Amino acid sequence: MTPLTSRSSALLGLLRKETFHILRDRRTLIVITLMPVIQVIIFGYAIRTDVENVRLAIVDPSPDYATLALRARFGATSAFRIVGVLPRAADVDGLFQQGLAQEAIVFEPDFAMRLGQGLPARVQIITDATEPNTGSTVQAYALQVIQGYEREIRAGSDAVRIVPDVRTRFNPTRESSNLFVPGLMAFVLTIISSLMTAISLTREKETGTLETLLVSPLRPWQIVVGKVAPYLLIGFVSVIGVIIEARIVFNVPLVGSVLLLLAEGVLFILVSLSLGILISARTSSQRVAMFGALVGTMLPTMLLSGFIFPLESLPWPLRAVSIIVPARWFVTVARSIMLKGVGLGYLWRETVVLLAMAMALLTLSTRSFKARLE
Repeated sequence: MTPLTSRSSALLGLLRKETFHILRDRRTLIVITLMPVIQVIIFGYAIRTDVENVRLAIVDPSPDYATLALRARFGATSAFRIVGVLPRAADVDGLFQQGLAQEAIVFEPDFAMRLGQGLPARVQIITDATEPNTGSTVQAYALQVIQGYEREIRAGSDAVRIVPDVRTRFNPTRESSNLFVPGLMAFVLTIISSLMTAISLTREKETGTLETLLVSPLRPWQIVVGKVAPYLLIGFVSVIGVIIEARIVFNVPLVGSVLLLLAEGVLFILVSLSLGILISARTSSQRVAMFGALVGTMLPTMLLSGFIFPLESLPWPLRAVSIIVPARWFVTVARSIMLKGVGLGYLWRETVVLLAMAMALLTLSTRSFKARLE
């Protein structure tokens, strides 16, 4: 046998060995074949500029044929979802503060009568510009609906005129940094808490130091607390640093309570740390832990939290999945405190969800360590 033939046979043997190894390792095979498909689906649906299901509030103090016709037009398009019809403009504030409305259409009294008399009929378009791109898009949608109705009724009289008064709230200058910096806080804390914790604990598992802890007199919950506390402190310092940087470097407003934002940040760090510990307890190597943290925390934080892409652009299955993404709730909290100045009275639901996630993940992490000990 010539040296070339020998090398070819060795290469074929190595290829055959690796092929059999991949076929035997079903987890790796599933990851290799299914992950690209899943990633294309998630990225394809998440990276979209289309906006649908905009939460729209309508203020109609004196309903008439014109306001009812416009309300029907807004309700007929897939871009809007009417969340309430209110008699007073003051009632809209609460919907904006709670995030229940992204835009409001406010008709002036006697809207149809002014149109009939040839007088300008005014309508306010108030938009939540917390997400500047989404705010501009939904504002343009509303103007198109109103202008379309105006062109239709102008066919009978050139004197008919609807005058829109466009206003933006919470981010009137539409600075993109006001959108991204609060979301970056969630992303950075996810990296520090989930990813680094998962890798660190898995490294200890590989070197054998974690096994020493597991056979020590310490109970599983004590081990979890001992591992969580240092990273919790690091994350808290990171929250302070991000807030200072946001104010000094990017001029992001901080309208609400700093203490509440810090407390919510600590709660989110606790959730992320618990998730990182759970990943490390369920994996056997740093590579697998890194992959699990990437898929389980970082990608959902980027795509399914509203950090970059509006949740309204997602199809309903992905919106349903986003409910279990911790960053979705923290991004809402951070933006609401920093840009809207709301307090715990408006953010209690997000706080309860994060608290429930923290308790559930801490319990699962402790049980995973206990099972490993046994």
